[in-house]
Amino acid sequence: MRHHQNTFLGIVLGLCVIGILVFASLKIAHLPFLTTHHISPLLVAVLIGLLGSFFYPKIAYWTHHGVHFSAKKLLRLGIILYGFNVTINDILHYGYTPLFIALVVVVGVFLLGVWLGGKMGLDRDLSMLVACGSAVCGAAAILALESVLKSPPFKGVVAVGTVIVFGLLAMFLYPFVYHLGWVPLSPLSEGVYIGATLHEVANVAGAASGISLEAEKVAVTIKMVRVIMLIPLLLAVSFYLKSTNTAHKHKVKLQVPWFAFIFLGMVVVHSYLQPLLGGFVPPDTLKHGVEMLRFGSVVCLVCAMGALGLQVELKKFLNLGGSAFILALILFIVLIFAGFGLVKVLMG
Repeated sequence: MRHHQNTFLGIVLGLCVIGILVFASLKIAHLPFLTTHHISPLLVAVLIGLLGSFFYPKIAYWTHHGVHFSAKKLLRLGIILYGFNVTINDILHYGYTPLFIALVVVVGVFLLGVWLGGKMGLDRDLSMLVACGSAVCGAAAILALESVLKSPPFKGVVAVGTVIVFGLLAMFLYPFVYHLGWVPLSPLSEGVYIGATLHEVANVAGAASGISLEAEKVAVTIKMVRVIMLIPLLLAVSFYLKSTNTAHKHKVKLQVPWFAFIFLGMVVVHSYLQPLLGGFVPPDTLKHGVEMLRFGSVVCLVCAMGALGLQVELKKFLNLGGSAFILALILFIVLIFAGFGLVKVLMG
């Protein structure tokens, strides 16, 4: 009984700490400068969490249950609710060529990143996390994969750090180079290029908005296609981990990422929400409800990012950071040039 009381108190206290961090992250992310440059509250949260990691050990005894709850449970809820950002019609609107480009980018960059990471001496988990952040959808993908790998928090934060640096760099670089006339693509093709190769959804929206409205719309849609591809990737990694552990004669249960399938279910629900409920619920009410669910997703993911940052062991972070950033830089260069080549050849 005493143990359960302590656990409950730890969850409450930990959630209070995370709540303060989330409030600060959302407020800071809405400052004019950061809003103008499309800086996501997720990125702000991990930076605040990283700063808080200096002091967190002093309160970890009383708060770790709540912080752990945020990093695991709220993460999964956030990814599930993320499904309300996209519909099936959005995905199919631009035809199959952009979908094929997104598929090649996700599979190719992830496999290349894992292979290169091994050659560079990085461990399997960190290689996968960095590769996943570059190939799929930045911080959210890293968090989702981290929950399947069950890797130490500092590895996730290192991977998120690479997303922050190269995602922001790309967000300014792509429109700058495009307006110089160095990228011979139409606004539609440029949108596909941006959506298929940039790290975060916020990075994609920021870069494409500097091109045209058409480019922004297609870029965000293709980015959401990459988000959905997180589901088969997580499942493939789960099967790989199971087969690897079986080969080493360790009995390990297959980690099926059920939350990813529920996320896909939410995409389907969102796709048919209007036809199913349009006759009963006023359109404005329906729209407001979806917006609330999207905001709930952001809050949950900000909680998870902040919790991840708090749990970082700075020494390990610094020891592994250099090699991870070199790997991310190589993948960034591959995304720029191979992504352009794919779009140019297949879309003109």
